[in-house]
Amino acid sequence: MSDSSASAQIESNPAKRRGLGLDLFPLRKTAAGYNKEALSGDLKAALNVALLAFPQGMAYAAIAGLPLRYGIFGSVVATVIGAFFAGSKYITLGPTNATSVMVLSSFTALGIVSEQEAVSNLPLLILLVGIVLLIGSIVRVASLIQYVSRTVITGYITAAASLIIANQLRKTLGFDFTPAEKAGASTFFQVIDLTIRHLGEVRWSTLGLSLATAAIFIVLEMFFKRLPSVAVTLVLSSLLAYFGSQYIEGFSVDLLPGLNASEWGLTLPNNISQDNINLLLSPAIAIALLCTLEGNSIGKSLAARDGARLNANQEMFSAGMANLGCALFSGMAASGSLTRSQLNVGSGAFTPISGLYSGIIMLVSAYILAGFVQYVPTAALAVVVISIGISLLNKHQLKIVTKSTRSDSITFYVTFLTGLLFALDFAIYIGTCVSIALFLKKVASPEIVEVAIDDETGQIGHLRDKVQRSDPEVSIVHVEGELFFGAAELFRDQMRRVADDVNLKVVVMKLRNAHNLDATSCMALEELIKYMNERDRILLVSEVRPDTMRIFENSGIIKVINPINLFADEESNPTLSTAKALKRARQILGGLTPKVSIYAKDKRN
Repeated sequence: MSDSSASAQIESNPAKRRGLGLDLFPLRKTAAGYNKEALSGDLKAALNVALLAFPQGMAYAAIAGLPLRYGIFGSVVATVIGAFFAGSKYITLGPTNATSVMVLSSFTALGIVSEQEAVSNLPLLILLVGIVLLIGSIVRVASLIQYVSRTVITGYITAAASLIIANQLRKTLGFDFTPAEKAGASTFFQVIDLTIRHLGEVRWSTLGLSLATAAIFIVLEMFFKRLPSVAVTLVLSSLLAYFGSQYIEGFSVDLLPGLNASEWGLTLPNNISQDNINLLLSPAIAIALLCTLEGNSIGKSLAARDGARLNANQEMFSAGMANLGCALFSGMAASGSLTRSQLNVGSGAFTPISGLYSGIIMLVSAYILAGFVQYVPTAALAVVVISIGISLLNKHQLKIVTKSTRSDSITFYVTFLTGLLFALDFAIYIGTCVSIALFLKKVASPEIVEVAIDDETGQIGHLRDKVQRSDPEVSIVHVEGELFFGAAELFRDQMRRVADDVNLKVVVMKLRNAHNLDATSCMALEELIKYMNERDRILLVSEVRPDTMRIFENSGIIKVINPINLFADEESNPTLSTAKALKRARQILGGLTPKVSIYAKDKRN
């Protein structure tokens, strides 16, 4: 049995569609079809993911300014709980770059800069993240996330990567900021400014070790791609630090604090109050939004490669439960990890149970390796974190979002610069608002073109000059585009300008390609009709599709138009509706009705 067929067989049970639309315990279905082949694939994938997740967890805790155990045990809790509630194998949960730097940025913006304060407030923050995700999954908002532009996420990730790199530079140079300085440095430019001011405090032994660590990591990434480069880099750097301290006079570097696995345990939020909830709710919503965006993007991409489908709301539910677990058991904010998800699927994982195995392996490793963490140089971990930050700067994506359209370029730079100047959660909100505003501006510009009939061919096309009208008293106007509330006023004003021609008596408005009319556009149409009637002009509406006709009937606007002036679209004969409207126009004018044929062809000058 092939990997894909076995995976399809095991994951053939879809999430329940009744009730909440979620399967509250999908793992039982996965376990029901489990076999030896799946066990072998899941174990192999779990081992590979654990080798990556353990050092990554340390790095993400460093990014967030938290004790290392929060990154390691956060990875354990998120992968284990995520496995019980996940609907697929495609999303591996745990701390990520984006969520870690969001935690750091949120706490710094709130004036929470000491490690003790961060640890005290973290459980409540992550608890709120989990609750927001669970509520979102229950009301099925995951599908709405598609309306947040990928350009916004690219801008945010680029700003986050810049902040990650800036925050780690001082550790690679061997100095640190005072608590007061940290409290005043919450943005990229503030951190860079402080770093420059402290350059006179560089410790050359730390800088030398940082450069050696960077060289090791680059060599491993270039020539030994199959090795767990992060873990190997930290081991080799630790050895360099040890031998340097033994054989080089004056060589001294800071080491990481030891990891005490016995400290892992229940961490109930002890500061629950209305004030604290109000304080942390905004960053919690931003982190939850980011978790959903990351998870959906990663999961759908990997699922598409296998020809599978992803239940986004189920995965959102899984992430919510994982974050609740992290809030209660010394964890960080958990999201879908791109690198670990790709490694999990690429290593042959069959089911979400691979995450369960991975968490168990990491937990055992935490107890076995806890005593060795204290030998890892702080600078070495900082170099690894910087390398992770640099990896987030995707040149290909940056080119796409800055070159594709002017709207994308504006959205990217607004999000990116906001992320450099202000808190990162604020950047997501601003970027999303700008993206939506530019989209609405684009779609809220209906195209209104006057058309005319060619006397020789009987074909209809764009009217380049009003003096070309075969009948100066009749205008045929083609309306195309979105006519929702954002476009209603523009539509009304453009139509008024057409109707202001002193020669006009009748305007035929074609609506076949006009979409999404709403109450606002109906009121704008009513105002237009009254405006025209006051000037002794008549509006005829042709090519009215069934959905538009239904809106006219429900709103009562059909009475304002007058049913005799309204002509339904004929799918079998697209030209018939406007032909009837022109016949009606001739009757209004008291003239003869010519035989008319209408085609979609421009009338050239």
